[in-house]
Amino acid sequence: MKINPYQAIQNTTYRKQVEKQMATNETKMKKDQLQISKAAMELQQSTKIDAARQEKVNELKEKVQSGNYKVDAQAVANKLYDYWNQ
Repeated sequence: MKINPYQAIQNTTYRKQVEKQMATNETKMKKDQLQISKAAMELQQSTKIDAARQEKVNELKEKVQSGNYKVDAQAVANKLYDYWNQ
């Protein structure tokens, strides 16, 4: 919006302040970091998968990849209902 048609009104001080804030924000931005405790590392390394569980997982993977895996919607709904009503 022009108030004075002969001279454009410029908010140079405001614009400079915004540019300065943007420049400092970029330098202050930190990258995300992940820190895992020693106890968590030990648990992750010491966890062994049961042979029976691994076999079941492999069977499910094969069924999913071949397209033969069917989800029983009624069973899933019953489990969710039981979970939320405990």
